[in-house]
Amino acid sequence: MKAIVYSETGDPSVLQLVDRPVLEPGPDEVRVRIVVSGVNPTDWKSRRGAASGQALPFDEVVPGQDGAGIVEAVGDDVQHVSVGDRVWLALAAYQRPNSGSSQEQPVLPAERVFALPASASFDQGASMGVPAITAYRALTVAEGGPDQLHPTALTGRIVLVAGGAGAVGHATIQLARWAGATVITTVSGPQKAALATAAGAHHVFNYTDADIVDQIRAIAPDGVDQIVEVSPAQNADLDLAVIRNRGSISVYANNGGDQVTLDVRRHFALNVRYQFVLLYTVGIDAIRAAGAAINVALEDGALGIGDETGLPLHRFDLAHTADAHALVESGAVGKVLIDVTAA
Repeated sequence: MKAIVYSETGDPSVLQLVDRPVLEPGPDEVRVRIVVSGVNPTDWKSRRGAASGQALPFDEVVPGQDGAGIVEAVGDDVQHVSVGDRVWLALAAYQRPNSGSSQEQPVLPAERVFALPASASFDQGASMGVPAITAYRALTVAEGGPDQLHPTALTGRIVLVAGGAGAVGHATIQLARWAGATVITTVSGPQKAALATAAGAHHVFNYTDADIVDQIRAIAPDGVDQIVEVSPAQNADLDLAVIRNRGSISVYANNGGDQVTLDVRRHFALNVRYQFVLLYTVGIDAIRAAGAAINVALEDGALGIGDETGLPLHRFDLAHTADAHALVESGAVGKVLIDVTAA
């Protein structure tokens, strides 16, 4: 089978297309024929490492956390999927050298494989993983909020999504709206505003506007219930100005800097909760719960992709995985997919 591997950190040129043997799954493992692989910022950040040429924990690594395909074989004790099932993957490559989705037939832990609803495409399945599970987790950690999402779970709540045109922002808008929230999002300009609107945001504002606080407060006079934050360093003052008493701020990225300065007294006064969200260490129970709810949202048609829902798609074949990584690394808006095998 064909696989993409890298044996040292560095720029996209370290990615190589190689031939590898097809392996049989062991207990609690599944072999999947990948149809579509999804590329996320975490993929190029792992490939870059702290410095070029840095040693890896394994001799070679197959990248790719997300993907979708068809089950080819299952090991002992696997019960939730069977040979021939359409599936999507999450955290395929985490702490494993050979399980990434940037190959034709990976073997991976069964707990990272989810049945793909019949109504959902492989493209949708490959677009879920990191973005949708991160969004789900960010929306289920607020004080007084739901710990599971479903229609009406967020009814009556106002959610502010920072960076609504990104992949996680897009999924957060869709899941929050599906769960009944009033959704506000901030973006940097008209093009991204159009994407966030297409995703389903009720109110879209430019965060550079001088009166951005007044605009948000006009929708949420008592403050927003929850903020899903991609740029905590840049947005700390804005977040504090619009959060309600006992509101929660879910931070899933560090765009704009690693160091955040907070006004302790004002946060004290409002009992604000900061909750940091990192998918890789959140625990498999949270991943599985998110996957189950995401499948319901997929079945309800709430997690669309493509231009019409505000998430443009960019496609590559497996041999051009380096180009796909480079595009994501450049900050391209939309979802980057790799066509691995025929559907």
